[in-house]
This record gives sequence, structure tokens and C-alpha cells, in this order.
Amino acid sequence: MELSSAEIAAWVGTFFWPFLRIGAMLMAMPVFSGRLMPARVRVIVALILTWSVALNLPQAPAVEPFSGPGMMITLQQLGIGLLMGFLLQLVFAAVSFGGQVIAYSMGLGFASMVDPANGVQVPVVSQYFVIIVTLSFLMLDGHLVLFYLVADSFRAMPVAVDGLTRNDLWSIVAWGSQVFAGGLLMALPAVVALLVVNLTFGVVTRAAPQLNIFAVGFPVTMLLGFWILWATLPNVEEHFSSLLNDAFQMMIDNLGLRPPP
Repeated sequence: MELSSAEIAAWVGTFFWPFLRIGAMLMAMPVFSGRLMPARVRVIVALILTWSVALNLPQAPAVEPFSGPGMMITLQQLGIGLLMGFLLQLVFAAVSFGGQVIAYSMGLGFASMVDPANGVQVPVVSQYFVIIVTLSFLMLDGHLVLFYLVADSFRAMPVAVDGLTRNDLWSIVAWGSQVFAGGLLMALPAVVALLVVNLTFGVVTRAAPQLNIFAVGFPVTMLLGFWILWATLPNVEEHFSSLLNDAFQMMIDNLGLRPPP
């Protein structure tokens, strides 16, 4: 069996370039990009998704894969996939940042553990928040929404030399400020409550200097911090849902996608 260069280019445009976009998205998105997720599983999921959408894709340009335009198409597919996954990664980074702020306020900044998903040390409060929002992300079918959007991206931004523009990248960079704003909004109720507790201990220490504030204040602050975490947990989930919706809306607006049904 002999294959011509035109047939090979058509096969690459039909399967390989969509596989690059979907694979890059899986490498960047939460849950699937973690170190606990084997690379073999990511490849299998990418192959299944590519096979599912390949039959309905627009006709790809017949371009040699290793030519100049072919390399530009490859970079465009990788960029689109990484951008879609990176937006959701920013949402999880906001949750981790909020947990760090709370941990430092309640005296648990030294209690760190290795995040198995990213391989870095984070406070235990951040790890607890990340576990909660990961379960919420899966429960809300956030991964299925992202799969729908990446499949629809082939309609809005078909395989071609052009795709992402400088304005699209700049809007993503500007939206990155939501990481700090969202993390602070999550941690603000707990931080304010712990600040009131610390001010109270300051007044007590001023009134009774013989009281050992370090022996009394540290365990009380920690116990109250755990109660505040339990009381403010709905606030964390609410802000996480809001940031998740904003991330999906950012993809829809900037990439010209259709909202999921």
C-alpha cells in the first residue's frame, strides 16, 4: 500500500492536530494534569475524545506537517488547548491562595504537606480546600463542560494557521488578577474573624500582663480557626462556583464558543 504526501497531510489534519489541541488541554486542566493521573490515562482519554469529534470536524487544510505553515498550525493547536486548561488551573490556584492566607492567620502556616497534584508544599488548609473544590468540580460536571467547549472550539477556531491573537492572550493575562481577588474574597471572612480574636487577646494581655498569652492564645486561636473554617466553607464553595463560571464565560467570549446546553 502506497500513501501519497497529500493523503498523509489529510490524515494529519483530520486526526493529529485535533489530538494535539485536546491533549494539551488535558495536560493543563485540573484533575487530569495532576501527578497522580498516569500519562497513559491522559493519552487514552485524548484519543477517545479526538475519535469522538474527528468525524464532525471541518475540513482541515492540506499542509505538510513539517513545513512552516504546518509548524504554525501545531503551535496554534497547542496554544488553544493549553489556554483552555490553564484558565481552570487559575481557578484552583485562587482556592489554594485563599487557603494559604487563612492558614497564616490561624497559625498553621508551618503545617505544610506535599500537594500530590502539583508536587509542591502547601499549607494543610490549602490542601483541604483543593480537595473540596476538586470534588465540587467533578460533581458539577466541570470536566464535561470543558470537553464540550474544546469540541466546539473546532467550529469557532478550526485547524488553521491563524487562531489565537494578541488580544486573546492579553485578556487571559488581565483575567489572571482574579486569582488574587478571588482568593482574598474566599479568605476575607475568616481573616477578619481571626483578626478580631487576636485583637481580643491583645486587650486581655494589656489588662492582665501576667497572663501567658502564647500558652493560651495559640491553642484558642487554632480551635476558633477550625470553627471559622467550618462556618465559612459555604462561602468558599460559592466563590469557587463563581470563578468557575467566569472562567467558562471567558472561554466562550474570547474563543467565540457556544454555551453548553
